[in-house]
Amino acid sequence: MAIEWKELSSSPCNLCPRECGVNRKVGQTGYCLSDNRIFVARAALHMWEEPCISGEAGSGTVFFSGCNLRCVYCQNHEIAGGKKGRQVSVRQLAEIFLELQAKGAANINLVTPDHYMDQIAEAVLTAKDMGLILPVVYNGSGYEKREVIRNLAGIIDVFLTDFKYMEKGLAEKYSKAPDYPAVAAAALEEMTQIAGDAVFDEKGMMQKGIIVRHLILPGHKKNAKAVVKYLYETYGDRIYISLMNQYTSFLKVMEGADYKELCRKVTKREYEAVVDYAIDLGVRNAFIQEGDTAGESFVPKFDLNFHV
Repeated sequence: MAIEWKELSSSPCNLCPRECGVNRKVGQTGYCLSDNRIFVARAALHMWEEPCISGEAGSGTVFFSGCNLRCVYCQNHEIAGGKKGRQVSVRQLAEIFLELQAKGAANINLVTPDHYMDQIAEAVLTAKDMGLILPVVYNGSGYEKREVIRNLAGIIDVFLTDFKYMEKGLAEKYSKAPDYPAVAAAALEEMTQIAGDAVFDEKGMMQKGIIVRHLILPGHKKNAKAVVKYLYETYGDRIYISLMNQYTSFLKVMEGADYKELCRKVTKREYEAVVDYAIDLGVRNAFIQEGDTAGESFVPKFDLNFHV
């Protein structure tokens, strides 16, 4: 059955929870710092995702410029601020997907796609008509409207989503989004309706399902444990939880007087305390990071060196 995409954005734009109300179709920009043109900062095989996403071949990641959350500690802050990227058309984006497939990508991984979702959905459907057969991964912040997520049935196969905060105060301080916990919870509930239980191929690569990431922040074990508790008590083993210790403090954070607590790595003791808490709760479907993963080496180079 052919999939039809119902356009979500409008003028004024209320595509995301911030509901800025700008007219992106005439070049205005809101909180995401993006108008109606698609800007891509990187398109390449990526080896640094969870094992069932990257595998041995690599995930076909497409990093989009701009972001509706723009956390103060964002490791991709260079592109989240919309300062880097190459403009592509919907047809060119579809061709990028197909080129990544030709290179052997395990999937097509859409990184921070929400503010371009109308155009991306059209590109995915165009690529499928042209021969795209890979699973499509929605790699987002968790700060999405549930009605947008609901419209992704038939477009998205795997959700690789963040769940950053259970504490409203932290969401306000670091992301200017005190409604994040409620918004992310509603979006995740909708994702479970679309993706259902996890499905893997013979190589252990996820073809369908949900991975929820939580980046542990220095000094915030309480928030991390609250996130894990909510996820496991709500969804049990229906989802996979990815606990990340790769938090890296960048210069812009270290220069901010209000964020001194973020000017260090997460300690081994902090991380292990959260992992042990998850194990004690009964979490079994989980990914953890070993060793020292904090560092700029885990941040992709946004050199715009991709073919369109």
